[in-house]
Amino acid sequence: MVMFDDTRRNEDTVTATAEFPALTASDRCDRCGAQALVRVELPSGADLVFCGHHARLHETRLREIAVDYHDESDRLTV
Repeated sequence: MVMFDDTRRNEDTVTATAEFPALTASDRCDRCGAQALVRVELPSGADLVFCGHHARLHETRLREIAVDYHDESDRLTV
């Protein structure tokens, strides 16, 4: 009888994460087309970008499902 060791060792696992570039003036909200200030990375690896208004409107739900929530709205000056 042959026995197989089916345990996994963490040191053998490589996890890659993609770094998205900073948002620029040419990045546009996926909802309305205004300048994007928030990028949300989803578990699938896809990302969505939103203006400040739509990011705030949907922030609670987006933070629940996001792998990463990158908010650059502090770049705005009053």
